[in-house]
Amino acid sequence: MLSNLRICAVGHQTISSVHINNICCYKVRASLKRLKPHVPLGRNYSSLPGLIGNDIKSLHSIINPPIAKIRNIGIMAHIDAGKTTTTERILYYSGYTRSLGDVDDGDTVTDFMAQERERGITIQSAAVTFDWKGYRVNLIDTPGHVDFTLEVERCLRVLDGAVAIFDASVGVEAQTLTVWRQADKHNIPRICFLNKMDKTGASFKYAVESIREKLKAKPLLLQLPIGEAKTFKGVVDVVTKEKLLWNSNSNDGKDFERKPLLEMSDPELLKETTEARNALIEQVADLDDEFADLVLEEFSENFDLLPAEKLQTAIHRVTLAQTAVPVLCGSALKNKGIQPLLDAVTVYLPSPEERNYEFLQWYKDDLCALAFKVLHDKQRGPLVFMRIYSGTIKPQLAIHNVNGNCTERISRLLLPFADQHVEIPSLTAGNIALTVGLKHTATGDTIVSSKSSALAAARRAEREGEKKHRQNNEAERVLLAGVEIPEPVFFCTIEPPSVSKQPDLEHALKCLQREDPSLKVRLDPDSGQTVLCGMGELHIEIIHDRIKREYGLETYLGPLQVAYRETILNSVRATDTLDRTLGDKRHLVTVEVEARPIETSSVTPVIEYAESISEGLLKVSKEAIESGIHSACLQGPLLGSPVQDVAITLYSLTVHPGTSTTMISACVSRCVQKALKKADKQVLEPLMNLEVTVARDYLSPVLADLAQRRGNIQEIQTRQDNKVVIGFVPLADIMGYSTVLRTLTSGSATFALELSTYQAMNSQDQNTLLNRRSGLT
Repeated sequence: MLSNLRICAVGHQTISSVHINNICCYKVRASLKRLKPHVPLGRNYSSLPGLIGNDIKSLHSIINPPIAKIRNIGIMAHIDAGKTTTTERILYYSGYTRSLGDVDDGDTVTDFMAQERERGITIQSAAVTFDWKGYRVNLIDTPGHVDFTLEVERCLRVLDGAVAIFDASVGVEAQTLTVWRQADKHNIPRICFLNKMDKTGASFKYAVESIREKLKAKPLLLQLPIGEAKTFKGVVDVVTKEKLLWNSNSNDGKDFERKPLLEMSDPELLKETTEARNALIEQVADLDDEFADLVLEEFSENFDLLPAEKLQTAIHRVTLAQTAVPVLCGSALKNKGIQPLLDAVTVYLPSPEERNYEFLQWYKDDLCALAFKVLHDKQRGPLVFMRIYSGTIKPQLAIHNVNGNCTERISRLLLPFADQHVEIPSLTAGNIALTVGLKHTATGDTIVSSKSSALAAARRAEREGEKKHRQNNEAERVLLAGVEIPEPVFFCTIEPPSVSKQPDLEHALKCLQREDPSLKVRLDPDSGQTVLCGMGELHIEIIHDRIKREYGLETYLGPLQVAYRETILNSVRATDTLDRTLGDKRHLVTVEVEARPIETSSVTPVIEYAESISEGLLKVSKEAIESGIHSACLQGPLLGSPVQDVAITLYSLTVHPGTSTTMISACVSRCVQKALKKADKQVLEPLMNLEVTVARDYLSPVLADLAQRRGNIQEIQTRQDNKVVIGFVPLADIMGYSTVLRTLTSGSATFALELSTYQAMNSQDQNTLLNRRSGLT
């Protein structure tokens, strides 16, 4: 984890990276001058950000490059498409590591958690900062597993561009669709990289077609592969009509040659590239009017005369407008195609100033930042990742948290570099910073310089809002959009080894919840047990493992339970009276409510008021009434699961003078529960989207097994030599499926799950579930 100390080798001496973090910035610079030319930081890191070769730049240019030269990008893809391997190659070629890490060897820079290295998967996103040809790149490697979708969501929220990586042998996969939708939601321009072109079954044409069909995107082919699968040896740059060949004798892929395509030596390849370039020019001209005018005026007779720079500028505009996506190819594992990908990131993806953020006009040059991730470090305490949208952040700066309405002080400012960090004196807009000392800031919080700054921004936003029809209240206008946290689908009880360890467990869970908002912890009111709620089996397993490793607690997990929901099928009215005397004060409330089902899906109850309810009474009691209704719907009458898809109408409310709001809330809650019990009740179960990729030979046993699991098969697609089974299956019947699938297919099949919706159980399954819960079966 972040607290691990790395050892820096300097000549024959060793110094810890914590020592570097504690030196003032000018001392870092002086130390680097003294130690030149050997500056291997940490895990063979060859230089500090901004330090290339033996050139020591001015401190200002190291820390704060011009905003036009900044690229904030994320690497996103389906699990096992090669995100972490690609990131590892990027760091190596940009000069920040001196050896190539490998996921299988467990020595990659961005997968630094023990669980990530053991499993060979990315669990939490990691940020790295590096330079490439004069550009500062802040890169975030995100997870591909569906259980950690929130990690991708909260990182995309603060990025300006993304690189979507595809396995060239399978094209678009299930989780690719999910991360693509997330990028669409945040309007992220992206480029596509077809990885694993050396893999058996790799097909450039098939992968491009799957992008076009499944993602409904327009691919711009900027490269063509030279060979596929075992014959893959390089790529053709369609824009410049050059071929890039990697030296077969080079182990690290640093050596490659760029040659222009000639009629004499490559007639077939030149013809294919010319056709591809002409098609690309026509495609871009259709999407960009400025480029179309240029082509028609000057180059309509001969596209070959069109300069590469003009075409690149037009592709950049099209990428920003998100009307098409540039497509490149290569093989990260075999070290081919990564340098052109880095060039494409700097040329085609936007700088922070090219993204249009409406809220920036309200803050002017004041500080405005979004906290998008929190980590806990044993030495430093909470580390908060921030994207700075405007203004400057410095150490010892007092900041105001708009969401928490509190003021905190940043004690130290760091430049993120996976699990190592370099201390810096300031950071300006467009950058991603790591701050130390913020005790109350959580994921999704908006950070400004002061409360008065937030109020000034709110007033500007209000004036703007009046012009565009007022709709939001003052506070909502100055808050940056946080992240939508999905509802958990699994839960289980967690117990400490002894009662004396309960406070330690509560502390560990509090820290983990702040890091991971998709983890929910609640107390079971009946048993008094602590309940963990997570996004999947793997999610809860990882949390359990982290509590053991990071907090030294041997906890016990109860059996995994599915998070069911409940609803009602008919309208019911109920009345209730609460009459209680406490001390010398009488509390008397009489309530009449109606509970009815609604067709639109709503997790929280829809609250309505009859016309007979007086506005004066409502003004005083509204908060208590709604609190009572919400608390009543948290536990349904059948399983104690949350009630959804209901509307509660308050028909009458009589309150004796002097009655407390707590009593009103309690009476309303009891009345709603009475109504829910009287109604016809229905259990809703989570339904999962399932995609199984399986060899033809094993298709029959897989389909037979899914039929036993109440699976509903929608279609069976053909993907190269495999079959892809797409359908729905109830979550309760898919628990432990990975082990069964491995057994059925001799370990050759893979599957992906994603929550689709909640569906009503049939009466037989519902009765079986209720009997099992009550201990009758």
